[in-house]
Amino acid sequence: MYAAERHQLLAQRARRDGRVDVNDVATELGVAPETIRRDLGVLERQGVVRRVYGGAVAVERLDFEPEVAQRDQTNAAEKDAIARAALDLVPERGSVLLDAGTTTSRLATLLPAGRELTVITNSIPVASILATRPGITLHILGGRVRGTTLAAVEAWTLRALDGLLVDVAFLGANGFSAEHGCTTPDMAESAVKAAVVAAARKRVLLADHSKYGTDQLSRFARLTEIDVLVTDSGLDAGAVAELEEAGPEVVLA
Repeated sequence: MYAAERHQLLAQRARRDGRVDVNDVATELGVAPETIRRDLGVLERQGVVRRVYGGAVAVERLDFEPEVAQRDQTNAAEKDAIARAALDLVPERGSVLLDAGTTTSRLATLLPAGRELTVITNSIPVASILATRPGITLHILGGRVRGTTLAAVEAWTLRALDGLLVDVAFLGANGFSAEHGCTTPDMAESAVKAAVVAAARKRVLLADHSKYGTDQLSRFARLTEIDVLVTDSGLDAGAVAELEEAGPEVVLA
């Protein structure tokens, strides 16, 4: 296959799937991963894709935010492992703030009955999971509910968060990197996430490896504001070292 043909295939794959994985495409085409990296570099200079860890994403998809059901199916095994690892950071008693997200929802399903926990959330799915869980006192934050993420946002949510100080907050993100911190495409949701960071004594980010380097429109926290990052073993040692140098402890699930 000529280089121009590879470029066309990679551009089409990025637009169709939103992301191109270097190793997968290299195996499919029978070429070295470095060849695909060079091809993606060409496409990035042409403004077709943006390089991220392990591959590239289509430029037009950077502000695209899939709905909950679609996101829940992406890297499901990694998210399950992250949620199980994050359970070790949940206190035996005290207050916990669960941000909206498919991985934080998985953590909610794992919270054991009988712990003396006050759980606060702006997530409709998290609230529905915990509403009848014995031993948990649940508070749901009001506000406009975004249909895409089923999260409460805007003024009502921010006012409630302004008066809180919780023991641990568990947050989700659409992207994270040492350079740009924790990001998400929607500015209203980003403002709520920033308020969650400010309302917690300890901040824990739950994000699978595919979000590393996928920087989005709005930053809600720098990594210096995150105490622990729980991710999966898809990150290599170099990425882990870079992230830990930027601030948080990194836990690989």
